[in-house]
Amino acid sequence: MIRINKYLALGDSYTIGESVPAQDSFPYQLATILRQNNGPVGHLQVIAKTGWTSDELSAAIDKEETTQPILHDHDLVTLLIGVNDQYRGRPVESFEPEFERLLIRALKYGTNDADRVRVLSIPDWGVTPYAADRNREEIASTIDQYNGAKERICQKHGISYIYITDLTREASADPELITSDGLHPSGKDYNRWAERVWSSLRTK
Repeated sequence: MIRINKYLALGDSYTIGESVPAQDSFPYQLATILRQNNGPVGHLQVIAKTGWTSDELSAAIDKEETTQPILHDHDLVTLLIGVNDQYRGRPVESFEPEFERLLIRALKYGTNDADRVRVLSIPDWGVTPYAADRNREEIASTIDQYNGAKERICQKHGISYIYITDLTREASADPELITSDGLHPSGKDYNRWAERVWSSLRTK
């Protein structure tokens, strides 16, 4: 396994950890696990914001690059995006090229080494109290379609795809997996995501 000193996390609300302290978000919990098992993570950069779609994340990266270029020497890059594309009703077909462009950028930031990139699946927000008056089955179905597209594109580029959607669906029976906002995951659930990413890194 590569020694991880520089870690870049790209995404949306699920990456910044909306409604939980920053240290409970999955990138920070992953960094803690890495420090405990693989030496110090000296640099963690998060580029993420609640509500961002794939194209909005790309635009934010463009803006970041104009002020302070993102180096191409990260030991680990995680990418979790797509839920807001799905939420806004965009067809999977329009999401696919946007996601692939982001994936290629993530590769670039990880020295073009596929072993340094991890893509996480989209959580199922349809099981949360926020979605109580919505069609949960339809939400689950479209999220599965989005995740299927993400997995296919990851396979095309030889990148590890980390499936965490099953964990989020357990929130229908375990309210401790959701924050007080009734929508976003809790630190407890983010810890399980971090452990799953860590497990994939250990096997490389």
